[in-house]
Amino acid sequence: MSDENRTPDTTAGFMAPADAVGPRPEPLRFFGTAWVNHDNGYAARRAGVAAGSLLAAAAACFVLRFAYEGLQIADSGAFVTLLVVVMFAVCSALAFRHTWDGFTKRPDPDRQASLRGLLAIGFIGSLLAYFFRSLTEAPGEKLHRQEYQQAREQYERRATRRSGNPSKKRRRS
Repeated sequence: MSDENRTPDTTAGFMAPADAVGPRPEPLRFFGTAWVNHDNGYAARRAGVAAGSLLAAAAACFVLRFAYEGLQIADSGAFVTLLVVVMFAVCSALAFRHTWDGFTKRPDPDRQASLRGLLAIGFIGSLLAYFFRSLTEAPGEKLHRQEYQQAREQYERRATRRSGNPSKKRRRS
């Protein structure tokens, strides 16, 4: 690199000053750290994420239609067909809710692991949650912004405590 005062930050996808101190923003999937200042093609990325998730959900519905037709061809009966349709509908609704809640608070890792199968079956719900959230913000931006602001405030409070007014400091006896 030609600039000696800058170091690459591969996790965040941007060049940070070598002497930068304090908390760094956590990168979001598809957005990196562009969500902080809404720069580096943030609007285009949001539009791309919205279109991509909606397109993926439509393609998934198309594939599920083939599965439904397969059940009809197999003549497995109305009960099995109804059971499969209800299963996908319920799992998609639960996956939507779980994904939507994950944008506003950190999910519990143990609960996430136990719901892995249900979320895999209801992947269309997760894709739709991603689509609807990306219409207003980067999915997870609100949570990350809140955590980043808290970290900045804590850092600044600690920094002012360390470098506070020297006349008010206690002297050792």
